Amino acid sequence: MPAICCEMELSKQYSVAYKGLKNSTYDFDFEVGDALFAAYESKEILGGRCSVKATMRKGETQMEVDFTIEGEVTCECDRCLEPCSVPIDYEGSLVVRISDEEGEYDGEIMWVNPADNEVDFTQYIYESIVLSLPYQRVHPEGECNPDMLARFTIATEADLAAIEAEAESDKSGICEGDFNKLAALKAQMEEAEK
Repeated sequence: MPAICCEMELSKQYSVAYKGLKNSTYDFDFEVGDALFAAYESKEILGGRCSVKATMRKGETQMEVDFTIEGEVTCECDRCLEPCSVPIDYEGSLVVRISDEEGEYDGEIMWVNPADNEVDFTQYIYESIVLSLPYQRVHPEGECNPDMLARFTIATEADLAAIEAEAESDKSGICEGDFNKLAALKAQMEEAEK
């Protein structure tokens, strides 16, 4: 039950009550902390702090929201597996359609029922942070755990060539004759089942 309570608190933290707003432009600020990453049970992000600025242009049937997310998150270093800080710098836009017709949220368009008083940006903010992570997450050069790095061996071109040559010369693998024996065995089993 506490997980549902936590999710509801997060939902309120990243929601905007749009119902009473006139058609105009509005600015909103949100602060992201460890609770967001814990709620999504993120395996990639161990924690972090980010500031979110949202500029919303409200119209009769839709809202256009521009987001800027800046901060840093803690991820596991791809090189030494120790926690490392990764900067987040994201800019993106979301269209929120106000309609009885419900469409599929796709990361660019969100649908809100006119009966709803608020629009919840929690999922969009989380996904934007995850998508802004670099492909490789590593400490700056020289800051990795030296004990962990000492456990890894970096293969040279010569090492790779030797491994490939050994694999090519190894005749213990399956050959075409083995496949023929398997096909014959399968045929015998199918014949016996009839």
